[in-house]
Amino acid sequence: MAAAESGNESLFSLDSYHFSEELGFILPDPLEELPPYFQPWMDIALRVSELVNAHELRSLINKMPLLSCHFLQTHRELRLAHLALSAMTMGYVWQEGENNTVEMLPQSLAVPFWEVSQRLGLPPILTHADAVLANWRKKDPEGPFDMENLELLVSLPGGDSVRGFFMVTLLVELAAVPALMNIPAVINGVRCGDTEALARALEDISQSIQDMTDTLKQMHVYVEPSVFYGIMRIYLSGWKDNPCMPNGLVYEGVSTEPMEFSGGSAAQSSLLHCFDELLGVKHEARSGAFLTRMRNYMLPAHKQLIQDISSQPCLKTFVQQQASERLNQAFQHCVTKLLSLRNYHINMVSRFISVPAARARQLRNQSKDSVREMISRAPTALEERGTGGSGIMTFLKTVRDQTRDAFLPETSKEMKHDS
Repeated sequence: MAAAESGNESLFSLDSYHFSEELGFILPDPLEELPPYFQPWMDIALRVSELVNAHELRSLINKMPLLSCHFLQTHRELRLAHLALSAMTMGYVWQEGENNTVEMLPQSLAVPFWEVSQRLGLPPILTHADAVLANWRKKDPEGPFDMENLELLVSLPGGDSVRGFFMVTLLVELAAVPALMNIPAVINGVRCGDTEALARALEDISQSIQDMTDTLKQMHVYVEPSVFYGIMRIYLSGWKDNPCMPNGLVYEGVSTEPMEFSGGSAAQSSLLHCFDELLGVKHEARSGAFLTRMRNYMLPAHKQLIQDISSQPCLKTFVQQQASERLNQAFQHCVTKLLSLRNYHINMVSRFISVPAARARQLRNQSKDSVREMISRAPTALEERGTGGSGIMTFLKTVRDQTRDAFLPETSKEMKHDS
């Protein structure tokens, strides 16, 4: 399905988008080691959590040699380098929490991080493309792609919950592969007017989105809300729209002016962007602007796929023009499953951010010094914000409501009435 038929150049294909038929946007077989020249990076990157906890990471990075990126040649080498440099950067900036951040990233880290980022088309900060898509290995290479057989290459403070968070997110990406593989069938079905092929593809997509939601539920098994809120979130936070770092960060040796980049966000995954463009979900100005900005945190090929899907003939209009009950129903099911996924994400964010934030505020108002000390690590500036810098619940509910508007007219009225 991902390949165009020979001799027919007009068929839409996934061939040119850095896309794997087995793994989708996930990087197949990420490298675990860089060439020996880069060992000073890996020696530190593999110990970020331990060095942050010992308050030693900054001093080690300050002594790190400035290495040349010319010896990085392949895409996989660049991805591992970006992952290692980004983990070091997050640890360096946030080693002492939100109250003792830095204004400058030292040259030995900033210059190679900038150069590797430029070559990949990614920003010089930890992204979903690093922490999730390129940060995995199988314990048993012949074993299954599941929680028991997967581990991180590079970690951040937070112990098992960090592994759980990134690995469950990775498995959500994997669950989406059948949906992504059916995107060409949808686009080509509209172009050719093949309602049967189109309906089949949409049915497969809705099942795949359901599988994504079911996979996401594993977060409750593998991630402890108090650890996510109190420890992990700050290391995923950026220096844009963040009161802790109002002036951004100077990348020494790159620019004398500070730069601002958003922290990690689920909106940096290409998955929902693809489905939104395919199904015609339109976002209002503010949430749409944030989502569009998050595309700059994706690999350029993945961003290009989203843009190319958006320029295809309108699926929703085509469905409305057909007298096919099966096609109508298949389209509605896709929107229903996407809406359910977003509703579930809202519930999850409530459990992992809003509830712990309310508890932290309540405890902070108590007078006992021991209680204050216990919660001091939780980033107060991020209480109601996502790590990407958005006002998270307002944003998620707005995006959810706009998904509802993608229903065909008669269902849209019913859904609004029901809600």
